[in-house]
Amino acid sequence: GGGGGGGGVCRGPRRARRARGGGAPAPPPPPLPLHAFLARLPAALCPIGTLLLVNARDGIADAGAVAAALWLGQAVGGPVIGRLADRRGHRPVLLLACAANAAVLLALVAAVLGGLPPALRTALAVAAGLTVPQVGPLARARWARLAGGDEKLLGRALSFDTTLDEAGFMVGPALAGILAVTVHPAAALLLAAALILVFGTLFAVHPTAPGPALAVPGARAAVRLWSPGLVMLCALAVLQGAAWSGANTGVNALAKTLDEPGAAGLVWAAMAVTSSIARFVTVARPGSADLTVRLRWTIAVQAVLTLPLLAVSGLAGAAFAVAGIGLAVAPHLIALFGLVERTGPAERMGEAMTVAGSGLILGQAVAAAVAGPLAAAYGYRAAFAVACTAAAASAALALAATGRRPSARTPSRPVPSPDPRRS
Repeated sequence: GGGGGGGGVCRGPRRARRARGGGAPAPPPPPLPLHAFLARLPAALCPIGTLLLVNARDGIADAGAVAAALWLGQAVGGPVIGRLADRRGHRPVLLLACAANAAVLLALVAAVLGGLPPALRTALAVAAGLTVPQVGPLARARWARLAGGDEKLLGRALSFDTTLDEAGFMVGPALAGILAVTVHPAAALLLAAALILVFGTLFAVHPTAPGPALAVPGARAAVRLWSPGLVMLCALAVLQGAAWSGANTGVNALAKTLDEPGAAGLVWAAMAVTSSIARFVTVARPGSADLTVRLRWTIAVQAVLTLPLLAVSGLAGAAFAVAGIGLAVAPHLIALFGLVERTGPAERMGEAMTVAGSGLILGQAVAAAVAGPLAAAYGYRAAFAVACTAAAASAALALAATGRRPSARTPSRPVPSPDPRRS
């Protein structure tokens, strides 16, 4: 489990755990899921919001380039924020990231609407990605810590957290599309800035926010982050992100071709609906297969379900195709992040989760940079081909790794817990 030798959660949950007399972890205070959901909703609003805003003004090629810059910044900044959160505690790092991210998003909107040079817009998009507070990965790190070594409870917690992600990626694209049509293409990014400033701050100061995981100078260096298993999981995450991004860019290009750009978010939300259903089924009937087997099966199924994108010719067909892909998404993510929790060191769990999350983002950035120009030059099916290629590569990598499992983390040197007052 994720309750290794680092600093504890705040004194409230720890005291409650002792009062119940044993290893059962204390549940988080009720607002945590609400704060975590609303604080991570900008992660779903910003990519589609950026695509809609730039696509409406400058076309899909420029939109793909700016979105790719945002994703690339997030892929680079994610592990840095995760590492700092482990070393300094969640609160100070998240508070600074939330304020900076909101300010940069506002500057990005102003730059696009003001027609400022592409280089400046790209730089602001990178800065917006670099400052993303990484609420999702750090929330999963908190759940791993609160589970206190109970694998069943941890599985349920990660499944619940995946549900929050799926709900966000259902609400986010749909909301961005509705706002683009009824208010303004920039409305989604403005809402994202407000949400991250308010609810990101509430998530940062929530009582479950852990303090520094490693308080002894030099102790962190003795805890190794990378292992062959974690490298493989991150590679699979990169390909997963590329598959999503190629499909997303293709949907936006198709909507633009049909002169209905605001409908792209609504079409993309179909994936989140079916993924949420699959998540509930996975939790209700997890089966006897271990996480490694489940990850391979879901990757293979997703590769097959991605192929119908190549035959899409209208928005209804696109919605049906992405809804089919969604059936494999939640089981895939549950297995992926469950294996990350088993593979990464407990003292660096925030960093391990953000590294995997950054793999997803990096894949989206690369695919957006490739799929956008291809869609502009050859049509939306070229972007869908990028998605199918990435999904097939992911399945091939998973099959090539048959018989090899991500190894469980090795015990690390015990590190004294920091003073709980520093939490």
